[in-house]
Amino acid sequence: MGWRLTKTPVTDLSILRRNGVIAGLAVLLLTLLAGAPVQAEEKDKLPLPRFVSMKHGLVNLRAGPGKRYPVQWVLQRKGMPVEIIGEFDTWRKIRDWQGDEGWVIEQAVSGERSFIVTGEIRALHSSADPEADLVARLEPGVIGKLLSCPADTPDWCRVDAGVKGWIQREQFWGVLPGEVVQ
Repeated sequence: MGWRLTKTPVTDLSILRRNGVIAGLAVLLLTLLAGAPVQAEEKDKLPLPRFVSMKHGLVNLRAGPGKRYPVQWVLQRKGMPVEIIGEFDTWRKIRDWQGDEGWVIEQAVSGERSFIVTGEIRALHSSADPEADLVARLEPGVIGKLLSCPADTPDWCRVDAGVKGWIQREQFWGVLPGEVVQ
């Protein structure tokens, strides 16, 4: 199924071969500009950083906030959690679970919360207790829905990975430290 493949690097330099030095300089300039700090617009009052999920299975991750910026990666996992770390107009600067950053159009992300299992095989329990019954074992790279991270169980979150249960917060990526999710 390709559970571990989350993105593909873009290394096609045919545009440089077709358009010569001018295209090469344009790509270089756009790449340098992409590193410049970008301010969030005042109209968007949602906090930064925040987690969302990928709405589609194929999404271009660009070097900057616009279609004129080169594609660095192609994200391939619908539902994958990403962290929004910047905003500009209709573009969102995101970070994935591996630490890679880039820009996507806002329509590519959904407010639905998800998680991805990290590290090794993780236990999914029937309640927020390491001694609770085991309901499943989740392999690294498994993506599921983040249902809640209640304040009264600060080290645990309730998730749905095809089966519902509780997983320790440190065993997955997709929630901020100390964040309460209702």
